[in-house]
Amino acid sequence: MNITASAPWKAVEAHRQSLSSVHLRQLFSRDPDRAAALSLAFDGILFDFSKQRVDPSTISLLSALAREARLDEWTERMFSGERINASEDRSVLHVALRRSAGPFPSAEFDVMGDVLATRRRMIAFADSLRSGTALGFTGMPIRNVVNIGIGGSDLGPKMLGCALRSIAHPALAVHYVSNLDGAQLAPLLQTLDPRTTLFLLASKTFTTQETMLNAQTAREWLVANLGDAHAVSRHFAALTAKPERAIQFGIREEAIFPLWDWVGGRFSLWSAVGLALMIAIGPQAFAELLEGAERMDEHFRSAPYEQNLPVVMALIGIWNTNFLGATSYAVLPYNESLKYFPSFLQQLEMESNGKSVGIDGKPLACVANPIVWGELGNNGQHAFFQLLHQGGRLVPCDFIAAVRSDYPLPGHQEALLANCFAQSAALAFGKTVDEALLELQGTMPEEQIEALLPHKVFPGNQPSSTLLLSRLDPQTLGSLVALYEHKVFVQGIIWGLNSFDQWGVELGKAVASSILPAIGDPRLAGKFDPSTRGLLAFTRQYLA
Repeated sequence: MNITASAPWKAVEAHRQSLSSVHLRQLFSRDPDRAAALSLAFDGILFDFSKQRVDPSTISLLSALAREARLDEWTERMFSGERINASEDRSVLHVALRRSAGPFPSAEFDVMGDVLATRRRMIAFADSLRSGTALGFTGMPIRNVVNIGIGGSDLGPKMLGCALRSIAHPALAVHYVSNLDGAQLAPLLQTLDPRTTLFLLASKTFTTQETMLNAQTAREWLVANLGDAHAVSRHFAALTAKPERAIQFGIREEAIFPLWDWVGGRFSLWSAVGLALMIAIGPQAFAELLEGAERMDEHFRSAPYEQNLPVVMALIGIWNTNFLGATSYAVLPYNESLKYFPSFLQQLEMESNGKSVGIDGKPLACVANPIVWGELGNNGQHAFFQLLHQGGRLVPCDFIAAVRSDYPLPGHQEALLANCFAQSAALAFGKTVDEALLELQGTMPEEQIEALLPHKVFPGNQPSSTLLLSRLDPQTLGSLVALYEHKVFVQGIIWGLNSFDQWGVELGKAVASSILPAIGDPRLAGKFDPSTRGLLAFTRQYLA
């Protein structure tokens, strides 16, 4: 379906033209109740989108787009286990991973037996490590856990592990390794005791190049230090869909946890991929995380579009991208513990919807996902916020903050929140010539004021939403992550693409595999393009 040719799309376009000359200052002055009307709340989360360049009718008109795209139908198809990942012929059932009971999605196709059995095994494994009863090859308790993965097998657990570090086990450290660059793994190994270190290998295929090379290096380090290859069975566990390959690596069967083809990597932190996170925060906190996500699932599935957080967030993104012309949007957390959240969203959003071909194999009729980027907001204020305020580009922003600090220090949290609220207000309302002139009058000679005045004016009208969390606790964060997951799904449906494949990732892996042998053998370089041949030649000159 060409959504851009539909009557709802044309109605939104006409509405955009009617709003095109209206500034956020005017929208707020027209409606004193605007903030309340354009805010939604859910279980300790306030979503304030009143600083978006919309009015209440915008959301209604955009909701008609979701109906035109048959969002309700697609949602039920996903929740019922239908193979909506058409290019890979797979179901999409990450929502099953946070359910507390079965059968689901149906009595005929019930995955909950496997999900709950795996969860019980994860709990037992995590408890043994946290209690100190899990012993290494030499009989010493495990004190360091290293998760080796990449992409979805790294970003989600690492992001939440950092976000919830205030409740992490005080004597059991969890580390994450993803980069092929030895500069990540080598310094870490120098700090670890092989007798008390456990490695978790997270790879669905157990062939992922980055993960398996780091795993092999870790294996060699362990064996070299402990002097016995049998030690591998006590210091490695695997999270994989290929248990036979993990067994060949030397991992014992009871330390292998399954992954399923109906869970994509970027949606997998709720599965055994989250084992490192469960070890860090404990099974009870992990259960609360799942509960928060499940509550958001039910809200998404049942709430009317205009009161549905994931739907409204998705529609605002489509408005900014397809009707206002934004090509990127910034994610700006105001909590140090959320520093990996922008990176997590980069994969979730751009790997899911960074496509120009629809689910039917034809070119999309409109631009899909914008570029997602971001940084801790308080740090960004002293870096790229200058461009946001006066750079002349449209960059919608998501401000994210927690009211209560997870590491309270007197006066810090109030100042942090004041900065967050101030930046969104300054981006929205700016500073007019008259306001700047009033500030400058009497502070310097008139000619200096005239020269300085253009530099003190801020156009404003920069759209943003604010997600204000009551606190950084597992349930709230579970809801937050599920909120963004469903947002991505809604946008993919309206754009008409498959949010659950990632063929662009596969291409890079294939090309890298073909180039790798040529780094050491110049005879293999001839089949590559001139640029690659030049890079290989320079590499061989200095690699030796």
